[in-house]
Amino acid sequence: MRCLFAIVCSLIVVSTARAETPPRPNILILFTDDQRADCLSCAGHPLLKTPHIDGLAKDGTLFRNAFVTTSICCISRASLITGRLCRHHQVGDFATPLPPAVLASSFPALLKQAGYRTGCFGKWGIGGPPPKEMFDVWDAWGGQGDFFHNVDGQKVHNSEWLARRAEEFVRSCKPGQPFCLIVHYKSPHDPYLPDPRDAALFKDDKIPVPKTASRAAYEKLPDFIRNSEGYLRAQKSHPTPESYQEFVKQYLRCIAGVDRSVGKILGVLDELQLKDDTAVVYSSDNGFFLGERGLSHKWLMHEESIRVPLIVRYPRLHAERRGQRLTPLVLNIDIAPTVLDLVGVKTPNKMDGRSLKPLLEGQRVEWRNDFFYEHHFHYGGKIPRTEGVRTADWKYITYFDVQPAYEELYDLAKDPHEEHNLAAEPAYRERLATMRALYKQHVGKLPPPVLPAKKP
Repeated sequence: MRCLFAIVCSLIVVSTARAETPPRPNILILFTDDQRADCLSCAGHPLLKTPHIDGLAKDGTLFRNAFVTTSICCISRASLITGRLCRHHQVGDFATPLPPAVLASSFPALLKQAGYRTGCFGKWGIGGPPPKEMFDVWDAWGGQGDFFHNVDGQKVHNSEWLARRAEEFVRSCKPGQPFCLIVHYKSPHDPYLPDPRDAALFKDDKIPVPKTASRAAYEKLPDFIRNSEGYLRAQKSHPTPESYQEFVKQYLRCIAGVDRSVGKILGVLDELQLKDDTAVVYSSDNGFFLGERGLSHKWLMHEESIRVPLIVRYPRLHAERRGQRLTPLVLNIDIAPTVLDLVGVKTPNKMDGRSLKPLLEGQRVEWRNDFFYEHHFHYGGKIPRTEGVRTADWKYITYFDVQPAYEELYDLAKDPHEEHNLAAEPAYRERLATMRALYKQHVGKLPPPVLPAKKP
């Protein structure tokens, strides 16, 4: 009788443990296009208000030092879903698709195999046939797409359209089946067309001009950067002080529309009581020059180009971990392994990134001290090919297509705006040698670079 009683008690314990095991979390990825890290009110922007994205940061974790390993959309988006550097995922231009084996080991593919309902809306941004078989619901495209959609005869902005599609997806999910939804925003990409509801924002404001948006900073650049695509784009879009003001306002208005869209999607999670079971990641594919050094767009390895927003809201953290702002160097290639770790799916060995979950949880772990950057999409020679390495306080950049190779060295702790290139300074020869060696150490572990096959 005692034996039977013990068995019954053990069954009750097991049953109770199973009942208390939380379901696998849903995953929501919110991904913008060309958004700088400082263009959020929670990141300190003096004019832009993003209350819904700020709410994510308040309930989650804001990473203050988040970067991309290649600052261009097609390559960065491939890194997002694969957790791999460009040299390992093999997408070097806008036309090349992910190799089948790499695609099969991406986080959406692995979550679908694990029983997740998967969806993808918006700008996929990677070439080749659309990977519809990897998603239960697919309404995305490989090219740039449009800012406005025709919905039942009405003109609907992309950010609003994405909110509606995301709401439809979430509401159609079956209870008990976790979902993974990727929402790719067009904003704030060229041609910077905001939702009409945001057209009057910043009308009476004056946009602060960056410290390095000066002729003097431009003149310090070597000729191959002064005549590069970044300068040509700046001259086309904001050649005068007046046009600069309107250009930046349009850029910010687009982000304000994203924030409204994010609020609508998060509101659906709240309504359906899914907030506590949904991990949310907010980030962008690259940063953006807003006139610094006379440049526009991205591509180069300067801070404005490679820094991105990164917010992770993981509701299962202890309350004291919410609202934290962390400073370790984190990368876009960390998102894929983080997602897999959060849902309990094994991370493939070939992923270059690392899970951020230990950092979210406050664990003391050894973390990276530096990272490798590369950009080989040269756009007919108008974008200088770039590689380099960044630590917490130093940055080394080499442009190897010019002869002799041109180098940059910055003391980021003393010179956060990268105004003083120390590469040719005798006093910094030892530091230059150290950074060169660190760079070569990274390159020595990697296959040859992936060169672009076609122009976009």
